[in-house]
Amino acid sequence: MDPRLHFLTIATADLDAARSFYSEALGWEPLVDVPNEIIFFQVGPGLALGLYDARAFNDDLHRPGTAQPSGLTLSHNVDSPALVDETIESLLSAGATPLTTPQFAAFGGYHGHVTDPNGVIWEIAHNPAWSIDETGAVLLGE
Repeated sequence: MDPRLHFLTIATADLDAARSFYSEALGWEPLVDVPNEIIFFQVGPGLALGLYDARAFNDDLHRPGTAQPSGLTLSHNVDSPALVDETIESLLSAGATPLTTPQFAAFGGYHGHVTDPNGVIWEIAHNPAWSIDETGAVLLGE
């Protein structure tokens, strides 16, 4: 199997809150929006983020209960520490909740964390050792 993803789907307790945050506050354009079920956004070449109503998510998997996101961080890399601060402020203005204050990190960069209205954790980071080459491969190095 090739090491790549096409969809990243997250169980979302309040799909309407997710729609409001991502579509209206952040201005992301949905690829598909199925009311009361799922909303997809293009988040990279060949990659879509799906926010799936938690009950519908579990029904699809034939699991009881309501799923919640856990142990998952979505990361967005920017070009400078100042852009980390600016992006986090923009997310907070859009309704995100602060989780960690932006700070220099052990990996050599600068980052902070917020949660979306459903508790999905977003890391906003500047990592000078992170880049993408012309083929789309992620490079992590010195």
